[in-house]
Amino acid sequence: MPKGTVRYWAAAKSAAGLAEEPYDAATLADALNAARERHPGELDRVLRRCSFLVDGNPVGTRAHETVRLAEGGTVEVLPPFAGG
Repeated sequence: MPKGTVRYWAAAKSAAGLAEEPYDAATLADALNAARERHPGELDRVLRRCSFLVDGNPVGTRAHETVRLAEGGTVEVLPPFAGG
Protein backbone atom coordinates (compact mmCIF):
# COMPACT_ATOMS: atom_id res chain seq x y z
CA MET A 1 0.00 0.00 0.00
CA PRO A 2 1.44 3.42 -0.91
CA LYS A 3 2.60 5.68 1.89
CA GLY A 4 2.77 9.46 1.67
CA THR A 5 1.67 12.69 3.35
CA VAL A 6 -1.69 14.42 3.78
CA ARG A 7 -1.35 18.19 4.31
CA TYR A 8 -4.22 20.11 5.82
CA TRP A 9 -4.73 23.83 5.22
CA ALA A 10 -6.82 26.50 6.99
CA ALA A 11 -10.10 25.10 8.40
CA ALA A 12 -9.03 21.52 7.61
CA LYS A 13 -5.87 22.03 9.67
CA SER A 14 -7.94 23.35 12.55
CA ALA A 15 -10.46 20.48 12.33
CA ALA A 16 -7.75 17.80 12.15
CA GLY A 17 -5.69 19.45 14.88
CA LEU A 18 -2.47 19.14 12.89
CA ALA A 19 -0.86 20.39 9.70
CA GLU A 20 0.07 17.04 8.19
CA GLU A 21 0.08 13.31 8.78
CA PRO A 22 1.07 10.19 6.88
CA TYR A 23 -1.26 8.20 4.68
CA ASP A 24 -1.16 4.49 4.00
CA ALA A 25 -3.78 4.18 1.27
CA ALA A 26 -4.24 3.16 -2.35
CA THR A 27 -6.80 5.84 -3.27
CA LEU A 28 -7.79 9.33 -2.21
CA ALA A 29 -11.08 7.93 -0.88
CA ASP A 30 -9.18 5.48 1.34
CA ALA A 31 -6.91 8.22 2.67
CA LEU A 32 -9.81 10.55 3.43
CA ASN A 33 -11.85 7.80 5.11
CA ALA A 34 -8.87 6.99 7.33
CA ALA A 35 -8.53 10.68 8.22
CA ARG A 36 -12.23 10.82 9.15
CA GLU A 37 -11.77 7.82 11.45
CA ARG A 38 -8.70 9.36 13.13
CA HIS A 39 -10.35 12.77 13.55
CA PRO A 40 -14.10 12.25 14.07
CA GLY A 41 -16.39 15.25 14.17
CA GLU A 42 -15.67 18.56 12.48
CA LEU A 43 -13.16 17.21 9.94
CA ASP A 44 -15.86 15.25 8.11
CA ARG A 45 -17.93 18.41 7.61
CA VAL A 46 -14.89 20.36 6.43
CA LEU A 47 -13.75 17.63 4.00
CA ARG A 48 -17.13 17.73 2.23
CA ARG A 49 -16.36 21.33 1.14
CA CYS A 50 -12.69 20.88 0.28
CA SER A 51 -10.85 20.58 -2.98
CA PHE A 52 -7.81 18.33 -3.26
CA LEU A 53 -4.47 18.26 -5.00
CA VAL A 54 -2.71 14.92 -5.42
CA ASP A 55 0.97 15.35 -6.17
CA GLY A 56 0.23 18.90 -7.30
CA ASN A 57 -2.59 17.93 -9.67
CA PRO A 58 -6.19 19.06 -9.03
CA VAL A 59 -8.62 16.22 -8.39
CA GLY A 60 -11.57 18.28 -9.61
CA THR A 61 -14.80 16.33 -9.97
CA ARG A 62 -13.20 12.88 -10.32
CA ALA A 63 -14.57 10.25 -7.95
CA HIS A 64 -12.14 9.93 -5.06
CA GLU A 65 -12.22 6.13 -5.42
CA THR A 66 -10.61 6.50 -8.86
CA VAL A 67 -7.76 8.77 -7.77
CA ARG A 68 -4.73 6.51 -7.15
CA LEU A 69 -2.09 7.56 -4.63
CA ALA A 70 1.62 7.06 -5.19
CA GLU A 71 4.38 5.98 -2.86
CA GLY A 72 5.89 9.13 -1.37
CA GLY A 73 3.04 11.26 -2.71
CA THR A 74 1.28 14.25 -1.22
CA VAL A 75 -2.42 15.01 -0.80
CA GLU A 76 -3.22 18.68 -0.19
CA VAL A 77 -6.57 19.32 1.54
CA LEU A 78 -7.79 22.80 0.56
CA PRO A 79 -10.92 24.26 2.17
CA PRO A 80 -12.63 27.17 0.41
CA PHE A 81 -10.62 30.34 1.02
CA ALA A 82 -12.11 33.78 1.56
CA GLY A 83 -10.77 36.77 -0.26
CA GLY A 84 -9.05 37.02 -3.58
